[in-house]
Amino acid sequence: MEPEPRLDVNLPIRVFGMDAENRPFSQEAEARNISLHGAKVAGLEKQLRPGDVVGIQFAGQKTRCKVVWVVDAGPVQKIKAGVKMVEGQPCPWQKEMESPTPAPSPSSAPTAAAPAAQAKEDKRRYPRQRVPLSIEIRDAQGGAPMKTKTADVNGTGCYVETMLPFQVGKIITIIFWLGSERISTSAVVRTCDGGVGMGIEFTDLEPSTQEKLQLQVNSMVDEPHPSRKVPGLF
Repeated sequence: MEPEPRLDVNLPIRVFGMDAENRPFSQEAEARNISLHGAKVAGLEKQLRPGDVVGIQFAGQKTRCKVVWVVDAGPVQKIKAGVKMVEGQPCPWQKEMESPTPAPSPSSAPTAAAPAAQAKEDKRRYPRQRVPLSIEIRDAQGGAPMKTKTADVNGTGCYVETMLPFQVGKIITIIFWLGSERISTSAVVRTCDGGVGMGIEFTDLEPSTQEKLQLQVNSMVDEPHPSRKVPGLF
């Protein structure tokens, strides 16, 4: 298998999430040796743990990445890390990759591991759409409801960005609107990425409601950003 095309750059990015001491952080850094599926990140001031998920923002585009490796490069270069984008997440520097013709990196270089093939086919029943669907999250055990918007969503679940996500297995209630119809569903937290967000599965939506929700989020994809607003909740 030929090495994945990579490009040596110095892109200013923001990295956020939880560090190795489980403390939230957000800092400026640089993306170097980028590919369509990952990058080498330099200039980190916080120690990270391989396997954790962090958020990366470049030119207004956010993506979630898994930390593959971490190296302490000393006080000048600080901490370096190799990251790989979570399956289904967009590549924030895709335009930069398409402009020049990147050369493959030497196989000996410590870069983020590329997938064995191009992005695997999304095995979800419905495709996730990166649209800001307005939702309300209620803790089944009480507490104030949280009004927010999804980072991505489909007919069976969503991902919500939050610095303080609930733990995996937490039972919650999700409320949203389908046109003028108010929908309330039980849900469970399936993934918890500290300092980044949480993945939520809707557990009692009827198949017909799942279909309607998918049609609604699909229709939001092509709408201009200012009009991406679901009536009724906010």
